[in-house]
Amino acid sequence: MRSILRLGAIAALLAATAVQAQTPAAAAVRTEKNISLALANQIAAEAVAACAANGYNVAATVVDRAGTVRAVQRADNAGPHTLASSERKAWTSASAKAPTQAMMEGSQKNPGGANLVYLPGFLLLGGGVPVKSGNEVIGAVGVGGAPGGHLDEQCANAALEKVKSLL
Repeated sequence: MRSILRLGAIAALLAATAVQAQTPAAAAVRTEKNISLALANQIAAEAVAACAANGYNVAATVVDRAGTVRAVQRADNAGPHTLASSERKAWTSASAKAPTQAMMEGSQKNPGGANLVYLPGFLLLGGGVPVKSGNEVIGAVGVGGAPGGHLDEQCANAALEKVKSLL
């Protein structure tokens, strides 16, 4: 009986030592969720389709969690400026992990927030929306070209609603 207890105590000590040895290394390596190419393409297509259903010719860009472009779609007859605006809206939203419409409104009401317009690459116009898996931002979608940022945002949200079961 004593030898069984000793073996149990030794096993517990070895397990505790192994956990302690793994803790610093485990803290040094992170696991993150990110958006796939297939999902990015689907979101971009859904955003362009949602706007087209309302008569708006837009571009939609989807970026990953780091703001790197994963997918772009531009509707027939969408202006050339829509590509740049959709990409900047997506990048801004992914970077700040917030919708660009809310950021724009906040910057207009808060003098300190007004300085956000001076950050290189930030575009404070409605139409950029984070893509979330649970509470984690895995990317963002930006839409440009509808007659108002609030309408771009509606198309982005409609696209996310279509794919919510995949998130």
